Amino acid sequence: MSVKKSKISSIVSVNPYAQKQYALKDKKLKPLKKLTYNGGNYVTSYLSNRDMITTTIEISFSLEEEDIEDMLETQVYEELGLDQGNEYIIKNIEGEPTADNRVYHVFIIEPEVIEELYPPTLKETKYIDLIIPAPLLYQPIYQKELLYRTGVHCFIYFTINDAFITFYKDGDYLYSKSIEYSLENIYDKYCEIVGEAIDKENFFKILEVEGLKTMHADYQQNFMKLFGEIFISINDIVIYVKRAYELETIDQMFVGSARGPIIGLDEYSENYLGLKSSELNFDFDMGGDEWYIDQFQYLMSLASLEYLDNEASTVNLTLFERPPEFYKRTSGQFIISIVSATMLGISYPLYFLLGSYTNDAHNFILQQEEADLTGEANKYKKILSTKKSEIDVLDKKVDKLTLIYKGKEKTITSIYDKKVHYRLKSELYYKFASDIESFNVNVSEVTSNNDHFIFSIFSEDNKQITSLIQHISERYFNDISYIDIDTISMDENTSTYKGVLKVNLK
Repeated sequence: MSVKKSKISSIVSVNPYAQKQYALKDKKLKPLKKLTYNGGNYVTSYLSNRDMITTTIEISFSLEEEDIEDMLETQVYEELGLDQGNEYIIKNIEGEPTADNRVYHVFIIEPEVIEELYPPTLKETKYIDLIIPAPLLYQPIYQKELLYRTGVHCFIYFTINDAFITFYKDGDYLYSKSIEYSLENIYDKYCEIVGEAIDKENFFKILEVEGLKTMHADYQQNFMKLFGEIFISINDIVIYVKRAYELETIDQMFVGSARGPIIGLDEYSENYLGLKSSELNFDFDMGGDEWYIDQFQYLMSLASLEYLDNEASTVNLTLFERPPEFYKRTSGQFIISIVSATMLGISYPLYFLLGSYTNDAHNFILQQEEADLTGEANKYKKILSTKKSEIDVLDKKVDKLTLIYKGKEKTITSIYDKKVHYRLKSELYYKFASDIESFNVNVSEVTSNNDHFIFSIFSEDNKQITSLIQHISERYFNDISYIDIDTISMDENTSTYKGVLKVNLK
């Protein structure tokens, strides 16, 4: 239900994952200790990237506008192999078209995800006006002209429960993907590295205050190792997006977290990825007394203001709209009728005769309406009976098709896993080749099977081969699980030493 902006006194932005909420009033964003019901509050929240499926669908320009939604839904079910028996929330925004088709970015959510996430908020607010997909939270940055709508921008944001990378091209959403390195996961993986559970608050304090430039030598060493793993995943996604969307380069990267900028992370990003990087920490000119406020709180507030002016500005996933105004509700209309009848009853003695005639006329009209409605009801009963028979037939067809769709779902899931989780090896190939060349060792043959590689190598000096093996073992300690060479033998015909080097990736 649309809400008039003039009736809104404040924007309340809710983070359902961290149980934090802020209120924007008079251009000041301040924390709220507790949510309360107030019809003047415009309540906004967001859904994390990991809680949804995102995909891109192309539709022919020739398709009629009124048929686009149905076509998108059909293609989403077919291409993603969704269970036809389940109902999904499917929303979309239109992207930059190709030469032949219109392009739509589609967000698919299971209703159960939303119904399980927001009850604590609804218990206090009674409604949520706007729920925004997390990848679209960056739109206000362009709408407020904090960034120009030119070039390709990449946003990396670490929240408590999710970490995801989002790409925008010329100010429009392009692609997003979650990685397994939320702030909670980073803490857990750090504990795995050191082999013990460390104090969580102290860990986050060092990460937030000192970051990758901490003076604690053990923390710095482990941070570098951990974020090295993180940026391997990010680099794979960057390579995929550049190839899939034919991008020449990424013009700017922004890196941030819900708990504040991580010192040195933007520099690490720039050095590792070779792309210009900055902190994801914009000046929204909304005041605030805290040293740092989660950027998503600002962005939810700005997105709400834009949505109140133009509902096409973003995607709304809410299932919890506010109730209509009193006079539009059934109960309100009933109460108004009762009040009207009571007032009429008070004045009835004065207008007895007129009321009597009016009542007779009203009864006559009702009798005519009753006759018309009876005929109409009988007609619809026949239609319902026919439709029920058709439904029974379709249910039988659905049972047969369900078996087919389950088979397709398994196939598509397998394909998806191979496409998304396939580990790129091109970088290691390049590094191995450089190392082999630097030790004056030659390769006559390379074979691989999944993460297992076999290099047939030869050299004029067997010491160069052993030095190469030792170098690879030390340099790629975190990337390989096994390295060995069966024998190093001398070929008397060529006076060279030969061997078969075996390497297994983790």
